[in-house]
Amino acid sequence: MQSTIHIAADLDVDVHAPPSTYYTSGYNAGGAVSRLKTFNQPASKHEHDPISRRRRASHDDKNKAQKFLIDVKETQRILVEQEDTDGDFQITVNDLGPKSFLVGTADSGGYRKIEIRGTYMLSNLLQELALAQDYGRKHIVLDEARLNENPVDRLARMIRHSFWDGLTRRMDAHGLEIICNDPKNRQADHNPRIYVPFDDERVFHYYQQVAHDRPHLRLQVERLPQFITPQFVKGINDRPGILALGMEMGNDGQLHGIPFVVPGGRFNEMYGWDSYFIALGLLVDGRVELAKGMVDNMVYQIKHYGKILNANRSYYLARSQPPFLTDMALRVYERLPAGDGDKNKAWLRNTLQAAIKEYHTVWMSAPRLDPKTQLSRYRPAGLGIPPETEASHFDHVIQPYAVRAKMSVEDYMHAYNEGTLSEPALDEYFLHDRAVRESGHDTTYRFEKRCANLATVDLNALLYKYETDLAEAIDDILDGDLLDENDVLQYAQDWRVRATRRQERMNRFLWNAEKGMFYDYDTIKQEISTYDSVTTFWAMWAKCCTPDQADAMIKAGLPLFEQQGGLVCGTEESRGQISLDRPNRQWDFPFGWAPHQIMAWRGFQNYDRADLARRLAYRWLYTITKSFVDFNGVVPEKYDVVSLSHQVQVEYGNVGVDFKYVPREGFGWMNASYQIGLSLITTQMRRALGACTHPDLFFEKAMQRDHVWNATSLRRRKSSEAAAKAITRNGSITAAITRIDTICMSPVFQHSPLAGRAANGDSTPLSFLELTEPHTHRIKLSDP
Repeated sequence: MQSTIHIAADLDVDVHAPPSTYYTSGYNAGGAVSRLKTFNQPASKHEHDPISRRRRASHDDKNKAQKFLIDVKETQRILVEQEDTDGDFQITVNDLGPKSFLVGTADSGGYRKIEIRGTYMLSNLLQELALAQDYGRKHIVLDEARLNENPVDRLARMIRHSFWDGLTRRMDAHGLEIICNDPKNRQADHNPRIYVPFDDERVFHYYQQVAHDRPHLRLQVERLPQFITPQFVKGINDRPGILALGMEMGNDGQLHGIPFVVPGGRFNEMYGWDSYFIALGLLVDGRVELAKGMVDNMVYQIKHYGKILNANRSYYLARSQPPFLTDMALRVYERLPAGDGDKNKAWLRNTLQAAIKEYHTVWMSAPRLDPKTQLSRYRPAGLGIPPETEASHFDHVIQPYAVRAKMSVEDYMHAYNEGTLSEPALDEYFLHDRAVRESGHDTTYRFEKRCANLATVDLNALLYKYETDLAEAIDDILDGDLLDENDVLQYAQDWRVRATRRQERMNRFLWNAEKGMFYDYDTIKQEISTYDSVTTFWAMWAKCCTPDQADAMIKAGLPLFEQQGGLVCGTEESRGQISLDRPNRQWDFPFGWAPHQIMAWRGFQNYDRADLARRLAYRWLYTITKSFVDFNGVVPEKYDVVSLSHQVQVEYGNVGVDFKYVPREGFGWMNASYQIGLSLITTQMRRALGACTHPDLFFEKAMQRDHVWNATSLRRRKSSEAAAKAITRNGSITAAITRIDTICMSPVFQHSPLAGRAANGDSTPLSFLELTEPHTHRIKLSDP
């Protein structure tokens, strides 16, 4: 069956426009591509035999940007059937299809075929077909430039134009159906429910009206008590719900939810420290109002819930997360319209007033403040077993107690939660478990069974930053005019004194001069921890270490934490041996997370080591880009930065990897880290990144100069080789090499030395290598 399609005259359109523009205008506007007639014609040999490939022929115009004429639904069906051999609705390097697909050119009305080859281009084709379907397109004219686009540009564009919008939520009538959905809810009661603060009468009546006007939502609206106790929080665990956030009056005279961005996947609510890093990414992409709205929602939480919440679900009411509000507010303030000076200052005053309340009532009060060291700890209130975890998450913990009580694990857990039996050892265990979750680092052997007792370097560095931020804002921005919630005037000198005292205590209790790094301090055992954590660099982010300490941390810490794919959470030695009885934890070696990278980059910049910040940023960006290229555009929650893989075998798995055809959200702070990282690296680095140049190859000379090549780096290379063998079934199959021209794709090409090389007739392209299909002869990918 062959279709004849009429193509409208040339229409100007940006080939890299967002899908909302590209698939609704130009060639793909309604009526621009129309079906004329259909007739029977024998299929060509090439259409039946994917191995008999036809590359672009001599009669094809190579100087003209190629366009393809595509039947969306039928092409998608054949493409998936041929290339998605593992059935996950994605085309990745793990699929064993031919990695070759024929599409018709637009100039020939779809009759003349050209081969699309390789995982990257085929997965981009699959993504574009899904996006075209979103806009109801049955036939499209697709620019080749959207398939072979520089992967760096493509990912940055997807984050800027698609991912942020896909993750944005509102707590109003139009957004409740989406935000009330909670994949973590294991209770029998799945009715959508919203809890409203005791003293927010206007919002309470608003949601009552929504429930009345939209009965199909089956929305239940409940008012929280004036005083929220751990007993109350435990008592509503069997009927969980979303917690109300800020609302504002719109131009239409109606209340509208202040928008915010969620992390993604099963995390469909506003999280505390995630929001800080997400806001930084939003600012890079010019989404200032959205970042400002997230600050406003944090202020609402402090005012009505007493703290910035772990997240706005009812089971998170008793615990917070790492505090970033002052820096977040100042970053947003810097980007507000200059013409609204007085309005902007009033906004900043209101925000910092909330931060002061949080500082005193949450972090500098019992039980989080250690009375002896006067340093702060993650030590939230709470009772019972955290309900948001998987059903079997704590079975191994409960089982010995259940056996002793001659009860099933399920019955024992129910009785423990109901309070009909008590077990002090379990109370202690879950105190620390809740503290781990408040720290954001859930979970890690760094905090195992002791987190609530630790004065951590990360938390106290953040509070030092609160103190110095407030001092600087009072003097440099607010002209000495800042009141707390009790109308007490705040003085910059008082906040500087607080910062100095904290710095002295951190040096006394947390600094290990012999090892050249900061460590956690156990306030109960009164001893310093020995766990090597990359959060030592947070002291550089907060500027609470001396230049000599910073130099020591760089010298001692980089060899420990710098891996080929970025900074790892901790050392293998600190994590300890892994076994069936002692499984890996996701915030330990060998995993790397976006917050640790972003904090370290800024920390190195603060101490005039932008070169190291760029090097580490490149490593992280390479990890993200390589997975994006090889795995259908995936942008996950975390990576194994030692073996450069997002396919991790660890608790909770990896969020952001399960999607059909096209990624639509990425993951909140991972998106942010990519945009922030791109803003740090040089033009040369971005060009190399677009060609997927391995970091160790790119930095080889610099690392030899700095004497970085040592046993650690050799071990790292062996790990990389092992990962490559795993992809190729331990070497039992080899992989073809696809080279994708990046000269014309690079946005900086016209300003680069390569432009001159091309002008002189050298057309050798920059290329990146990708593992594609099985081949009949061995191809040497690289020297060991």
